[in-house]
Amino acid sequence: MTYSRTAPSLSVNDAGLRQLKARGRRFAPMAAIVVGHALLFYAINSGMMSKIAVAVMPKVVTVTFVASPEPLKPAPPPPKTVPVVKLTPTYIPPMPQLATPQVEPTITVAPPSPRTNQPATPAVAGPAAPPTPAPAAPAAPKTITGVEYIRAPQPVYPSMARRMGESGIVMLRVLIGEKGQAEQVTIQKSSGSEKLDEAGRQAVLRALYKPYIEDGKAIPVYALVPINFQLG
Repeated sequence: MTYSRTAPSLSVNDAGLRQLKARGRRFAPMAAIVVGHALLFYAINSGMMSKIAVAVMPKVVTVTFVASPEPLKPAPPPPKTVPVVKLTPTYIPPMPQLATPQVEPTITVAPPSPRTNQPATPAVAGPAAPPTPAPAAPAAPKTITGVEYIRAPQPVYPSMARRMGESGIVMLRVLIGEKGQAEQVTIQKSSGSEKLDEAGRQAVLRALYKPYIEDGKAIPVYALVPINFQLG
């Protein structure tokens, strides 16, 4: 009795399930379309669509162009060394001097003037002028024998004459001025050696003499001064 009751219930349940499955299969595409539209509408309202678009769209890549560095300038070439050329001076021979002929001076005599036949008129002689007396020539200084010194001559014996053994006496004629200085010295008599004569003359020139007084006035005079050079 139990089997007869349960069997019909099981058959009824199977049939209902089959109907539900068949209905689900018919409404499944429509339900999927409705759910898809609902999700799309929700995504647009909530901003999810923009995020998806941003995520899907490719990212913008910024490219910066960097200027290439300037090429290095080449180093300047080293200075060129120029060899120094020494110029040899050219020798220019001197021009030969031409001998100029010496011409003796000539004297040109003017031709004589023609004589005239007219007699010459004698010149009237006037009174003769008295002759002008010529100025008297100054008297030459006289020569004295003795002389007084304020600074006596100090002769220096020449070393060359000493080595050569030269000696002698030189007589000098000295013109003594009004101030007692030797104004002129000449050799009256040589010692036989030019070196000794010159040494004596220089010594007499350096000496200082006492002026010669005549009628209360100093006058120039000549005096003879001997200088003796003797080897000891």
